[in-house]
Amino acid sequence: MINARVRDIMNDQIKAELESQYIYLSMVAYFHEQNLDGMAHWMRVQSHEETTHALKFFDHIIDRGGAIELLDLKQLKKTWSSPLEAWKDAYAHEQFITSKIHGIVKVVREESDYTAEPMLDWFVKEQIEEEKNTSGILAQIERIGGSKDGLYMLDKELAARPWPAGSCFDPAVYNLGA
Repeated sequence: MINARVRDIMNDQIKAELESQYIYLSMVAYFHEQNLDGMAHWMRVQSHEETTHALKFFDHIIDRGGAIELLDLKQLKKTWSSPLEAWKDAYAHEQFITSKIHGIVKVVREESDYTAEPMLDWFVKEQIEEEKNTSGILAQIERIGGSKDGLYMLDKELAARPWPAGSCFDPAVYNLGA
């Protein structure tokens, strides 16, 4: 049986991951409005990832006999003044999620919950990748500056991010025959 303190902090993390999904989906809409479909695609794939992160915590709690409490989500942000601001927010958000994961690791260790550590190890490593990806794209946008050609080229590059197999976020899955 999962410890109540660990269960509660993981239920809170489910909320944080779903809010991540929601903010990235808001960025999808923003980037489409800006005709930056490659960036929109990249964020749509990211949105998929955040949902799977929430489900990892969800399943961990269930597998250990705990109760799921789906907490109310907040709309963190809906609009940005520029692609640069959106990517700054994405990077800052990933840093925030990293701090939350580290907080969970701390609680798990305080509670001597060794069963949770392998899953959390995966998240610690995942957050290194998440911060690297968003900070790298942010750095490219900062180097591009006001170059419309540079922004166009980066947008085309980001459109190549692959979908996880069978993702329900992939338009090809639900636009069959369209």
